[in-house]
Amino acid sequence: MTTAPLRKDAARNWNRIVEIGRQYVDDGLPIQLNDIARAAAVGVATVYRHFPTPEALLETVATPGLEALVAHAEHGLAADDPWAALRDFLLAAVDAQVIDPALPPVFAAPVNARPRTTELKQQIVDRFGQLLDRAHDAGVADPTVTKADILPLMCGVMFAANVHQEAGADRAATARRYLTVLLEGLRKVPAGGVTTVI
Repeated sequence: MTTAPLRKDAARNWNRIVEIGRQYVDDGLPIQLNDIARAAAVGVATVYRHFPTPEALLETVATPGLEALVAHAEHGLAADDPWAALRDFLLAAVDAQVIDPALPPVFAAPVNARPRTTELKQQIVDRFGQLLDRAHDAGVADPTVTKADILPLMCGVMFAANVHQEAGADRAATARRYLTVLLEGLRKVPAGGVTTVI
């Protein structure tokens, strides 16, 4: 089912609300719809008409990041090197969650406010599973390690990067270092071969 395009004034309000929501997320402020309405200089009813819950607005703010990860995974599925495609996607997923503070809570939420969010999150999981299957089939990833194993481990990487970051360290670099440890455990080295992960 297609959605009718918004009128120009409604589209302008929608864009302004999302822009303010983006600012709140980037500044580490909680999304309260009444506050968003004041900051966007629109009526509270206008905000609630577009975004009935704070979660719906947060997911909308996160949508470009989710779409970018889907596109990255699909690009990887067309690449020749299964291991590099898997590795690069996981690195992109870590980087995205460090760069965009809207993504971690959306990924962690057990229930989604918007069908589009559910669709995108499922696409990410599915594409990741395909990338892992390609690496398994090519014999470059431990066949005993499954998608169900890696998803919580990725959460652990982000948790460790946030909690155990050394003073002055770049959080993205810390997350990548922990992910490298995970990848070293996942990669299957050919008999008699020596390889590096990154």
